[in-house]
Amino acid sequence: MKQKFKNLMFVLMSVVVFFGYTSKLLAAKETIVIAQGADAKSLDPHSTNDQPSSRVSAQIYDRLVEQDTDMNVIPGLAEKWEQIDDVTTVFHLREGVKFHNGELLKASDVKFSLDRMKKSPQVSHIIGAIESVEVVDDKTVKIKTAKPFGALTSHLAHTAASILNEKAVKESGDAYGQKPVGTGPYKFSNWQAGDRIVLVANEDYYKGVAPTKTVIFRNIPEGTNRTIGLETGEVDIAYDLEPVDKDMVRNHKKLDFVEEPSLSMTYLGFNTKKAPLDKVQVRQAIAYAIDVDSIVEAVYQGGAVKANSPIGPKVFGHNPNAKNYEYNPEKAKELLAAAGYKDGLKIKLWTNDNPIRRDIATIVQDQLKQVGIDVTIETLEWGAYLDGTARGDHDMFILGWVSVTGDADYGMYPLFHSSTHGGAGNRSFYSNAQVDELLDKGKNSVNPEERKEAYIKVQEIVQEEVPVFTIAYPSDNVGKQKNVKNFKMHPAGHHRVYGATVE
Repeated sequence: MKQKFKNLMFVLMSVVVFFGYTSKLLAAKETIVIAQGADAKSLDPHSTNDQPSSRVSAQIYDRLVEQDTDMNVIPGLAEKWEQIDDVTTVFHLREGVKFHNGELLKASDVKFSLDRMKKSPQVSHIIGAIESVEVVDDKTVKIKTAKPFGALTSHLAHTAASILNEKAVKESGDAYGQKPVGTGPYKFSNWQAGDRIVLVANEDYYKGVAPTKTVIFRNIPEGTNRTIGLETGEVDIAYDLEPVDKDMVRNHKKLDFVEEPSLSMTYLGFNTKKAPLDKVQVRQAIAYAIDVDSIVEAVYQGGAVKANSPIGPKVFGHNPNAKNYEYNPEKAKELLAAAGYKDGLKIKLWTNDNPIRRDIATIVQDQLKQVGIDVTIETLEWGAYLDGTARGDHDMFILGWVSVTGDADYGMYPLFHSSTHGGAGNRSFYSNAQVDELLDKGKNSVNPEERKEAYIKVQEIVQEEVPVFTIAYPSDNVGKQKNVKNFKMHPAGHHRVYGATVE
């Protein structure tokens, strides 16, 4: 009898322990942990335009309009809009939308946000076509462009065009980037610099409260460590897995590997204001000296395709016939000699602590050595890298660009227009009056064929003058736990977490 009683007590205790453990698991599943390769630089969308920052701020803010995963423009904070004429668009705001500080969204916040954006050296070019933002009433905003601007709504869907609360920005002052206030599905909670950013669900979100209560963005620079985090269950979603880890994740019984074409490109940039890179022949020589096929095969392992233009096939205005530099080291040597560098030259190549870029830098270093160019690689921390290339401290650099809007205006205007030197995107400090004219023409036309013609010509010129050497169009990838549901990748790379759950 005593033994039966002991057995019964053991069973009861086991049940208690089991349900206690299960309840802890359920509590843990209210959190999604996302690992990416760099910490955010700022959560003020007007002070930076880098991908790690945008991936976090995309959860905190909403925009007047959004783009779905097919890049269609859809309603956001504006439930509808109409184009009055070629330069005037009126947006009607949703009723009852609240900021995270409890303030109601008003048209004055939209005006404040877009006017502030226009004053930012980092992101003003995105809406540079806007001449004025007028408050009609609390729920109506009229936006006028100086000239017709065919990509207006696409640009207003950019993360930099997020709508901020005027009161919150003014109260926080210079510290706003660490105290963001939006209307989005997640509110900022805390930021342990270099480690993690914690967001919590916005109970008043106009689409309904997010099913997952907490989202943690972890800064894990090494791709292998992000993969290990997936294996151990420490991480639910890992962005930008290393090519060498893809098969392991793909074949893991508890993990999913997802890879999709993106709107991004990877490039080798040249500071065209510094000798010897101020000479077109030197830049062309470097382009001919690089075997891109070997880089795509060795570094990306099937996760990218060779590029022939600064914008890829998924971007409106892509020129499939733009000049494609084939590997030709003898041609490279001839061009170097013609430029006055028959005996070679020394140059510095900057990269950040992104493993793929470091691998590309090593291959480029070896290949350029074969034609007499002695390359020294310098690896910088992400924030220092962005600041240094914005100032023009570099010689060559490796970076990426995402045509977030799916339009050639965003894909090329920031990179090549003379008004965007530095942090706005043109870290090559490239200037060409004809390119400026063509980019302005493409921006200010509402005729798709006229715009496309202008952008095709721009690609012909920049591929010839090589302010940047576009290497590849990489796909985006994520690794995730199989029990993560309803997480959808976005072609622009700013994946939205709203709606995702961990079962």
